[in-house]
Amino acid sequence: MPFRSLLLAVCTTLPLLAQATPPSNAPAAAQQASPAKQLFQMTPQEVDRYIAEMQQAEPDLRKRIAAIARRNIGQPYRLNLMGEYPYQLNDGLPMFSLGHSDCVTFAEHSYAMALSRSWAEFFWMLQRIRYKDGVVGVATRNHYTEVDWNINNGWLLTDASAALGGAGGASYRMTVDRAGFLKSRHNTDSGLAVQVSEQAYVPKARVAAVLAGLRDGDMVNVVSRKGAEYLTTHVGLVVVAPDGRRNLLHSSAPQVREESFDAFIARTEQRQAGRDGLQLAGFKFLRLNEQIVVPPAAPQPRP
Repeated sequence: MPFRSLLLAVCTTLPLLAQATPPSNAPAAAQQASPAKQLFQMTPQEVDRYIAEMQQAEPDLRKRIAAIARRNIGQPYRLNLMGEYPYQLNDGLPMFSLGHSDCVTFAEHSYAMALSRSWAEFFWMLQRIRYKDGVVGVATRNHYTEVDWNINNGWLLTDASAALGGAGGASYRMTVDRAGFLKSRHNTDSGLAVQVSEQAYVPKARVAAVLAGLRDGDMVNVVSRKGAEYLTTHVGLVVVAPDGRRNLLHSSAPQVREESFDAFIARTEQRQAGRDGLQLAGFKFLRLNEQIVVPPAAPQPRP
């Protein structure tokens, strides 16, 4: 498969890392609902109660995102997890899973739960985040991070990579052939045009200099390159540790964990060494919007 056709689900390029211990200063509400259980061990009914409790106990959205994401530390990783079944049969995988995650579904679930007050609202919010205009379908799924997921969720997050990179910041050009991908992977005709896009990013050597400008709930796109081609190959969330350090909280084999950016970079480079020329290039950073207005979903086509 050409490098440009790699999707969000290429989280397997990331290293095997040890499980991190949940911070001891997590909000008390995160410890009250089913205290012996992490989120991935809960039933939907328990999650419904947990979401409602978190809305009451932690009014700060950023802190609520971080607390909910940390409540999934240790969740087992599984690639190719989500599909549109039973809405569509092109991809027979289910529309949600509490027991496992990949890098994208972990981020989507964390945001959707933090924005919701019940299981029903969470399930709707999840589809609003995962699909263009919230319309469920393999052709409307946000397959490509930079030009699908980031753009279609502009109501939630804003790409701050250019601002953080400063004058003369780094960028890369990417070419996306959605029609070719949908036809080859999902046997779906779409007629979508090939798109060329210029993307700002922060090179790995400059990451330490910009981390102080990030806050709980911001999103991370891990940018890798193969030769002259660049693409986001992993995503995660920014969380602030008790000592003020900005950490990366993400889902990668074997499970969800929290770690420093230095540790992530070192282990990723060690794992990528000698792997078909794939190299860690840097990061894109998306800031959680200060004012979030969730747009309505477009009407669903009749099956």
